[in-house]
Amino acid sequence: MQTRSTTKTPQGKRLSIGIVGGGIGGVALAVGLSRTRDLEINLFEAAERFSEIGAGVSFGPNAVRAISLLGLEKAYRRIADASPAPYGDVWFEWRRWHDEAYLTASLAPGCGQSSVHRADFLGAIVSHLPEGIAHFGKRCRSVEQDAEGVSVSFEDGSDFRCDILIGFDGIKSAVREHVLPTVEYGAFDPNWSGTQAYRGLVPTERLRQALRAVDVDEKMATVPQMYLGPDRHILTFPVKQATLVNVVAFVTDRSMPNPQLSEGAPWVEEVSQEEMLDDFPGWGVASRAILGCIDQPTRWALHELPELPRYVRDRVLITGDAAHAMLPHQGAGAGQALEDAYVLTELLSDPACDRVTAAEVLAAFEGVRHARTCRAQATSHEAGNVYEYCGTGIGSDEAHIAADLKQRFDWLWNHDPQDDVAAARQWLGGEMAVES
Repeated sequence: MQTRSTTKTPQGKRLSIGIVGGGIGGVALAVGLSRTRDLEINLFEAAERFSEIGAGVSFGPNAVRAISLLGLEKAYRRIADASPAPYGDVWFEWRRWHDEAYLTASLAPGCGQSSVHRADFLGAIVSHLPEGIAHFGKRCRSVEQDAEGVSVSFEDGSDFRCDILIGFDGIKSAVREHVLPTVEYGAFDPNWSGTQAYRGLVPTERLRQALRAVDVDEKMATVPQMYLGPDRHILTFPVKQATLVNVVAFVTDRSMPNPQLSEGAPWVEEVSQEEMLDDFPGWGVASRAILGCIDQPTRWALHELPELPRYVRDRVLITGDAAHAMLPHQGAGAGQALEDAYVLTELLSDPACDRVTAAEVLAAFEGVRHARTCRAQATSHEAGNVYEYCGTGIGSDEAHIAADLKQRFDWLWNHDPQDDVAAARQWLGGEMAVES
C-alpha cells in the first residue's frame, strides 16, 4: 500500500478508520463497518495472509448473539459444531479427575457448546470482507496522533493517516504502547498465568475406540466434557463437523504467587506424549485414553493481561486481546472481541459519528465496555481455579464446585451487546441515531 501523508478524509467519506490486526475481532469489525458506504476502512495485518493459531474455539450464547448481530450467522452455522442430541443444551459435563464420576453439567439453552476451528471461522468471515480493505505485511511499529488525525508507521517503512485507529492487534499489541505509554503508566506486559496447556486434535473415531477399549461410554467423545482435578483439568469438544475432537489439558504451577517462565522459554513448543502423560499421574482411564490419542502435542504457556486503566486515548482505541486478553477457562475471549466488534460497528456506523465527534464516541465505547471486559478477565482466571480445586471458599468441595458451575456463566451468557450500544448512545447524550 502506498504511503499516505494527507490528513483529509477521502472525498465523499464521513470518516477514515484504520484497524490494526487481522484476527477474528479485527476482521469482524472491518466486515461490519464495510457495509456503511460513507466510511473508509483499511485493515492492516502483520502476516502475509490471514491466519489463526490454535485449534478449537468455544462460543457461549453471548458470542453467538454477537455473531448474528454482525450479520455473520449463516457463515458461522455452516461450520459450527454443537453438542449432539439429546445433549444439545450442554456446554460442558463436569467430571471428577480420578474416576470420571459425573459432577454436574452447565447448560446453555438453545446454544450448548457452540464451537468451531479457529482458522475455519476466520476464513468464513474473511469471505465477507470486500476487496481492497486488507493490507498484509503491515506490522505496526509506532502510532502518533494530533488534532487532525492519527499516523501509523509500519516496519516495512510505510505509514498511514486516518481519522481514528482501532488496535485489534492481540496480546502483544503495538498500539497499546500509544494508549498507555510506559513512561507514564508503567509496563502492561502479558503475564504468564502459571498454566501450561497441552493441545491436540484427535480424530473422533479414534477417540471413540480408545474410550470403548477402557469400557467408558463413547458418547463422551462427542458430548463436551471437562475433567476436574487438583492443579489440572482436561477439556474436550468436537470441531470440524464432529470429525475431530479438540483436546486441551491444563497444568498449573501454584507453588509461588507469581510464577515465571524460564528466560527465553517459548510460549508454544512441541513436546512428547510421554512428557504430557507424566503431568497427569493418577488420573482416570478415560483421561489417560484421551491424552494417549494425542501423538504430537503442543504445549502453550497461557498468558493474560492485567486489568488496564483505560482503552482509549483520544482518537486511538485498543480492544479485543490488545485490551483485555484473558485465560480461556470460560471460552470468553473471542466472544468479548466479537461483542467489541459489534458495539463499535454500531457506534461508528452512526451518521452522527464524524471526525469531530469520533473521539467522544470511542470514549463512550470504553465507558460501556470496560467494566464487563475486566470482569470477564477476572472471572476467567477464577474459573480456572475452581476447575482445579483451588477456588476461593470452594477448594476441593465437589458439591460446592458443582453448585458454582451451574450458575457461574449466567452473567456472561445473558448479556446483550445491543444494551451496550443503547448505553453508549445515552452516554453521548442521545445525539446519535436510535437506529443506524
